[in-house]
This record gives sequence, C-alpha cells and structure tokens, in this order.
Amino acid sequence: MKYKLLQQILPLIELFEDENKNGSYSDDAEGFKGWVVSKQSGLLAEPQWEGKENGRSPESVISTLIVHMNRFAKSYSKAAIWGSAFSTQEEFIYLITLKSFGQMTKMQLIKRNIHEKPVGMAIINRLIKQGWISQDDSEMDKRSKVIHLTSAGSKVLDQQMEKIRHATQLVSGDLTYNEKMALINLLNKLKDFHQLIYDKNIASNKLLDGANI
Repeated sequence: MKYKLLQQILPLIELFEDENKNGSYSDDAEGFKGWVVSKQSGLLAEPQWEGKENGRSPESVISTLIVHMNRFAKSYSKAAIWGSAFSTQEEFIYLITLKSFGQMTKMQLIKRNIHEKPVGMAIINRLIKQGWISQDDSEMDKRSKVIHLTSAGSKVLDQQMEKIRHATQLVSGDLTYNEKMALINLLNKLKDFHQLIYDKNIASNKLLDGANI
C-alpha cells in the first residue's frame, strides 16, 4: 500500500482541527470537506467589479450585492404568496419558523427573524387575528406569552409551500452544490459576526461606534 496520499492529507487534517477550534464546521468528514471547499474558494483570483478602477472597495460591493439579493428574494416571495391569504412574506416566514423550531415566546420569534420589537409584534398580532397562531401563558415565566402554530396556520402554510420552495430555489440560482456549500459557510460566518452585534441591542445613534470589527 502506498502512503503518499495519506502523508499529504494528514497535515491538512491537523490544520483543519487547529482552525476549527471555534466549531465553525462539524468535527467529521462532512465538516472537513466543507472546510476544504472554503479554502479552495479563498484561493480564487480576485474578481472584477463595477467601479473597481475608481477605487470602489470590496466592502462596498459586498454590501450592495447583499441588498440586491434581498430585493430579488423579496420579489420571488411576493410572487409565491400572490393570490393567497398571506399579506406579506414575513407572515409565512414567522409560520415556517414556528413549524420548524416549535413554540417560543414572542420576543424569541421576533429576534430569530431579526426584527425590531414594534415590527415583530405587528406581524404576530396579524397572525393571531387570522387564527394562524395562538398564545398561552409561559410555564417558565407567567409574565410571558408562548406562541405556537395552529392547525389553521399549518394548513394555510402547507397550501403555499410548493410555491415558497420554488421561490427559495430561485434565490440560489444556478450555483452548483459545492458553491452552495461554500456560500453557506461564508454567510454563516458573516451572520455570526452580525448576530453578536445585534444581540447587544445597541441604539441606532450609537450602533456604528459600538459595532467595531
């Protein structure tokens, strides 16, 4: 048996374990493959972008692309609920969250969807009025209300899920499987960074000062 390939892989595994101390990847073969893909992505040649020759920064490009992707996704979501009982994409996103993760407090649901409290409460109140979610006293804290998906909410969600899935598939476009995995890793890293800032509940007038890299 030839061990040349094994000798080449072992240092990579050691590097993976060293760089993965924060648990960004699962500690198994799948995690190792994801890490390798991310490393390959990092070796790509620097891309071109509009305004680069005039000094436009990569940070500006990333920010703009994320904003544009959000708008594209919203347009697909709007099409997915066209003619349905849903008024906004936030309504079905809240229902999907409850269906996926089970009952939770109002604030847990609002924070999971990265909304400010007034906006989140308005969405929840609409869903309660529709009979798609209900609320009960929390067993852990009687001052809090726990909300959960009702059978009516589950039904209206199921009726629209085929179109919602189609919309989510469109968002990822023509990316290959490996590209999707690499993008998930990058977006998770970016999301973790911003989540730490979001959880601090910094006022808008102090946010930029309190959100240093």
